[in-house]
Amino acid sequence: MKFDDAVKLSQKKHREESGHFLVEGEHLLQELIRAAEEQPALRTSELWVAAAHQDIQSPFTTRVVTPRQMQKLSETRSPQGIVAVVPKISPPPPAPGERVIYLYQIQDPGNLGTILRSLAWFGGFRCLLSPDSVDPYNAKAIRAGVGALFRVPFETGITADVLRARYPRIAWLHTSGAAIESPAFRSFDAYVFGNEAHGIPTDLISQLDASPFAIAGSGALESLNVATAVSISAFVLSRVT
Repeated sequence: MKFDDAVKLSQKKHREESGHFLVEGEHLLQELIRAAEEQPALRTSELWVAAAHQDIQSPFTTRVVTPRQMQKLSETRSPQGIVAVVPKISPPPPAPGERVIYLYQIQDPGNLGTILRSLAWFGGFRCLLSPDSVDPYNAKAIRAGVGALFRVPFETGITADVLRARYPRIAWLHTSGAAIESPAFRSFDAYVFGNEAHGIPTDLISQLDASPFAIAGSGALESLNVATAVSISAFVLSRVT
């Protein structure tokens, strides 16, 4: 990829047009290298480094750039000197026993990254994002996920109709629901979590015929952060009974 085209990948429009995105820093590079061992399509990634990192070991084509060029490539104030151009890859088909987390119009990239990180930690999850959700290839989402996007199958632009057709038994969180510790909570096909500010529309819940469950709390606050709610739910769903 040409340098000028790589720079443009900081914009969602160009990520969608090119089918590539950026990851930055040595930690994310190491996560990419490990993922490429299992996912051959990632091996076409390209590495751009500052002179201080020109001897870094990786299986990718490596190019050395000037400090000024690295500043243009970097999406942080203090460039780490390592940026990879990575191809988007299609998620694998659903695996037996895989649990599904559906995020409705989530907007905060930090929340999305944290959610993917939690799902990667527990394992066995797929993440589906509704239309008008934040881009999972957003730089902040990638940093917050610390490489989780290479470990969690995710799909974007999934409408309620598609969700309902694929997963007939759907649950969601609401204060009036049964406790998530209930064995019934583990029996659903998909679990829906809503927008940070507005939650999940009532008509969507009706359309999905979703069953309510609740995370018990002290009642001191109205709600949990969506990333926290997903993480707690993933923990409960992952427990061996």
